[in-house]
Amino acid sequence: MAVMSEFTDSICADNALGRKQINSDSKNMGDKMLNDVLANMLSAIKNSERAGKEEVMFRPVSTLSTGVLKIMKDGGYIQEFEAIEDGRGGIYRIILDGKINDCNVVKPRFPLRKGDHVKWERRFLPAEGFGIIVVSTSQGLMTLAQAKKKEIGGRLISFVY
Repeated sequence: MAVMSEFTDSICADNALGRKQINSDSKNMGDKMLNDVLANMLSAIKNSERAGKEEVMFRPVSTLSTGVLKIMKDGGYIQEFEAIEDGRGGIYRIILDGKINDCNVVKPRFPLRKGDHVKWERRFLPAEGFGIIVVSTSQGLMTLAQAKKKEIGGRLISFVY
């Protein structure tokens, strides 16, 4: 019991009113990264679109982000992208088209069953047939429309319109 109180005393400090307050250093215990690379990338793309920029540079490169960018390019939302290896995780150079109103990840990554395609379109897209939802399936990343056509389920990853 004494060990536990020593631990809590080391991560907590008394504030001016005598209440326990968690130190900012104790919030990030361990070497875990709590960043979502895909969410950060989509946020950078959306902010650059709103600022009227023609391109955005983003790091690091990941296979999930590459798959989502390919789907966005096929859907006509970005012109081009390339992954540049720099020895520190890589950099994306994304050429914007000015066609993105909103893009974001779906958190939590909801499961998609065969018959629920319309439900998720209504929830994340502003109108039917307007925008795309990216789904991770056993057959790889694809749009919700492709998963509906193949009659398979998966997990919702992101949306863009």
